[in-house]
Amino acid sequence: WAICRSLTHRSNEHSLGHHIMLTGRSNAPTGFNGGLPQDTDDPCIAAIANSQLEPRNNLPPVAVLPERLVHYSGRVIPGQFAGKMGSHRNPWFIEAASYHRTSYGAFPEYTFDHQERGNDLERKFQAPNLSLPHGLTRSRVDGLLNLRQTLNDQRRQLDNFAQTEMFDKFRQNAIGMLTDERVHAALDVTNADDAIQEKYGKNAFGWSLLMARRLVSAGVNMVQVNLGNDEAWDTHGNAFPHLKDKLLPPTDKALSALLDDLESTGELDDTLIVMAGEFGRTPEITLLAQYYETAGRDHWGAVQTVWFAGGGVRGGNVIGASDRQGRFPSDAPQTPEKMAASIYQALGIPPTAAWYDDFNRPHQIYHSDPIEGLV
Repeated sequence: WAICRSLTHRSNEHSLGHHIMLTGRSNAPTGFNGGLPQDTDDPCIAAIANSQLEPRNNLPPVAVLPERLVHYSGRVIPGQFAGKMGSHRNPWFIEAASYHRTSYGAFPEYTFDHQERGNDLERKFQAPNLSLPHGLTRSRVDGLLNLRQTLNDQRRQLDNFAQTEMFDKFRQNAIGMLTDERVHAALDVTNADDAIQEKYGKNAFGWSLLMARRLVSAGVNMVQVNLGNDEAWDTHGNAFPHLKDKLLPPTDKALSALLDDLESTGELDDTLIVMAGEFGRTPEITLLAQYYETAGRDHWGAVQTVWFAGGGVRGGNVIGASDRQGRFPSDAPQTPEKMAASIYQALGIPPTAAWYDDFNRPHQIYHSDPIEGLV
């Protein structure tokens, strides 16, 4: 694995920071509203990949799990959808974790609240019922949905029907998903072999990365895993005990298991893994005594570290550096556009490719070269 210590952008705000990092575009779109996703937002990297990659094995090209990014106030974070491309290009959202405004982290084992408000919430990580892939509406699959109650008795017949009849492409994929045991196994991680669950961790982070690993092996080209909701890593206060005891242990365990798993099957060299947040944290340690018992760090978009592994990444490489105060890049500054280009390159999307908006107008995908020296 390798790290980039010099990724930089200009926002210290959650919504715009997420939009920047999830879309790979440093500037806010015209009319950007941090409290509301809009069809004028830039499309996220996942949606662009969704438009460029062919589905495999009845599965959508891209999935996002286990929950959408939601602020503690309940507002949905912009930047995680298809925006100008139209909602039919949204990635496949797999909802396995219910949102709660004061429950963070890798529940149930590592659940916590930043402000220690004493909530005793039992959140459950539950493999979802299969939802429709991108591009489908209920009106287009009413007939299929009416059959779902009898699928267990008709799986072989329906699967064969989906492969041999001249059904609409999306209907074939929907039937295949509903009848494919590999898809069911990929999603049903809480019933996986106990040793595998122990290896990844019996918590939301472990189950999420196990699900991602199985989906990639089953045929999904790209999986975005949200390790916690919008503010799970927002350590303004109580930062050091929460990072040490609640956030880093399940992350380290699950990520190590993922790397070991992919390497053991020979898939690591073909699978790029990227870990990043919406921004970094301030060099200064501060105490907001009205909210927290101990100190933390605030938002800082000017510099952050991004972690890369697999996909031909040069192991042990360190790209860029921050200045002595940890405030700004001092060497090889990198942009969200470069990070996005590195992801597109790993997915095999050519630099000349374009995405199309709802008016069928072409837009370039690459806005920079990939990060130099990464692979």
